[in-house]
Amino acid sequence: MVRRRRTEYSGDATPDGVSAGGGLATYRWDADAVRDDLREYVVEHLGDPEAVLVVDETGFLKQGQKSAGVQRQYSGTAGKVENCQIGVFLAYGSKGGRTFLDRELYLPQVWAEDGERRWEAGVPAEAVFRTKGQLAQVMIARAVAVGVPFGWVAGDTVYGNDRRLRRWLEEQDLPYVLAVKNNEPLWVDTEHGAAQITARQLAQEIPADQWLRLSAGEGSKGPRLYDWGRVSIRPGSEPDQSHWLLARRSIADPDDLAYYACFSPTGTTVAELVRVAGHRWIIEDAFKEAKQEVGLDEYEVRRWVGWYRHITLVRLRRIGSRLPGGVPDVRQCRGCQRGAALTNELIPLTVPEVRRLLRWLLRRHRQRADFTIGWSQWRRRHQARARRSHHQRRLNNPAINVRL
Repeated sequence: MVRRRRTEYSGDATPDGVSAGGGLATYRWDADAVRDDLREYVVEHLGDPEAVLVVDETGFLKQGQKSAGVQRQYSGTAGKVENCQIGVFLAYGSKGGRTFLDRELYLPQVWAEDGERRWEAGVPAEAVFRTKGQLAQVMIARAVAVGVPFGWVAGDTVYGNDRRLRRWLEEQDLPYVLAVKNNEPLWVDTEHGAAQITARQLAQEIPADQWLRLSAGEGSKGPRLYDWGRVSIRPGSEPDQSHWLLARRSIADPDDLAYYACFSPTGTTVAELVRVAGHRWIIEDAFKEAKQEVGLDEYEVRRWVGWYRHITLVRLRRIGSRLPGGVPDVRQCRGCQRGAALTNELIPLTVPEVRRLLRWLLRRHRQRADFTIGWSQWRRRHQARARRSHHQRRLNNPAINVRL
């Protein structure tokens, strides 16, 4: 109340300029609709049929147990188990540039099964427990459904070791280069027939003359040069499809290897697989830049909708700084138009509000009439939102006893 009055007397049209988190908690707008508009904007400027979709997750360190989805879990950001939220992200990389395309908040199973915590954090009923691989599948399916142009999917071992995700990508005929752990069993042909052999064992069978020194793209210190080799896996595949184990070996330390399960059209070269594997770093760079430049991990919201809104606004700011088209005009986006329609509601004039208007009329306050009327409408609009939220909360909370 004090902040609102101070803002009014200072001459600002609304208190939103000094109200922390106004766009995250107060305004009514559809973060998913804004996400869709930003995706169209990205495709317009970066769209490329050879682009790579890269999936990865990042941790947001938090205190307490109230933030949606928070628990003690492994965070790659911290490199250890911490109290944090985990966000799964989908990035888009093409010749024109790179940026985030989609996002989902990971909801642990203990959260999904705790009705009271869900209600307090505003977790919607349709949000159920999904593995990180399943969240990746949801986001990739959304991109496919709207015709986002891309040629490959890439990701780290969290997604490469998810065999259900790999199988789904193959069913959708979506080529991929996904990192796998050294003990991931893969089907190959042996002298005794088809058998499962670990990635580490398969890499040892690559002949010395079949390792190629190739760059996986430019890094902060120049080209990312490694030795690369591959071996065919998955016997009995379709004639126009190939499955490979791609191995990456450090030049400085030949015992340091990484492994990738690959699904590609027949005839795909090692160099092309290496190009796609190199795109996995773009999302790590994007996380680092977004945290340093636009505050990806700097937020205090606890509720489900607040997290999605914060991430959406970060994407908007990042896209504006990276894409040649600049910042999209969010006033034209579907999500903001829906929010504007919801916030046009006003409560009827109350006795206190009439008194305020009369005081202005009788005393000829220094502010203009349109300014005073604007503030009156803001208060009535704010009260209408509060009343609607109060009624909705009572309807949705079974713990409230209604007296008959």
